[in-house]
Amino acid sequence: MQLLDKNTLLVKEKARALGFDHCGIAKAEQLTEDAYRLEQWLKQGMHGNMQYMENYFDKRIDPRLLVEGAQSVITLLLNYYPAATQVSDAPKVAKYAYGQDYHEVIRARLNSFLAELRAEFGEIQGRGFVDSAPVLERSWAQRSGLGWIGKNGNLIHKQAGSFFFIATLIVDIPLVYDPPTGDYCGSCTRCLDACPTEALVSPTVVDGSRCISYYTIELKDMLIPSGMEGKFDNWMFGCDLCQDVCPWNRFSRPNTVPEFAPIPEVLNFTTSQWEELTEEEFRRIFAKSPLKRSKYAGIRRNLKFLGK
Repeated sequence: MQLLDKNTLLVKEKARALGFDHCGIAKAEQLTEDAYRLEQWLKQGMHGNMQYMENYFDKRIDPRLLVEGAQSVITLLLNYYPAATQVSDAPKVAKYAYGQDYHEVIRARLNSFLAELRAEFGEIQGRGFVDSAPVLERSWAQRSGLGWIGKNGNLIHKQAGSFFFIATLIVDIPLVYDPPTGDYCGSCTRCLDACPTEALVSPTVVDGSRCISYYTIELKDMLIPSGMEGKFDNWMFGCDLCQDVCPWNRFSRPNTVPEFAPIPEVLNFTTSQWEELTEEEFRRIFAKSPLKRSKYAGIRRNLKFLGK
């Protein structure tokens, strides 16, 4: 146990040195209960047009199928809460998209993390994931004591709120595992009450096919379904409503990651400036931004819909 404690301490120290705000560790095993919940969610069609959610079901629920001999799942949180806010008449953009694309930022840190662990432990097997592979990040974060799944479906950290990116590193070395925390939402229903499209169908269950983030990012159709007019609260890309109203986010603090510094246009562009933006300008300004995921045509569609 003494050796395990030393190794675990080293892992957490390196996570902190690489700039991650929180680190938790859980035993790599099959997520039986999560498998059932995911299966029911998919059967009810709550993933909408996100067909990729149906793929690799077995790997989503068992990290040992992603890394041979996996023994530990290391979960890392990186704060993205911004210090600045958008001007009052700007089409709203989710806070995670204020700066550079987090996938690239975090992937580089995960690669460095794994390289440093190999330098310490030898040629260990491991893979890092950040929101782009069949990994149930929030479930592993919960299991490793980093928080609980709130009624809005987000991971909530008791001391820091929910404005965090979640990254996962699966490795084939045994470590000391962190105990899960409790659920501290209590009787609060602020997030459920705030959702204008009623995407939060019940505590912790999000109908992804009704979420504003789904409509403005994932939905690739050029028409947003009728009946949603006037319900987007001026959200052009993503949505933070269920997080903004969460009492636990009073503990959120501005991040210190240089790459997450807001792009000035995100903060300051008015609706008319967005509408006048050319495709060439869009590609230049948002070359490293998550907004490029919706592409120029998607942003134009969203603006047109918000104007209805």
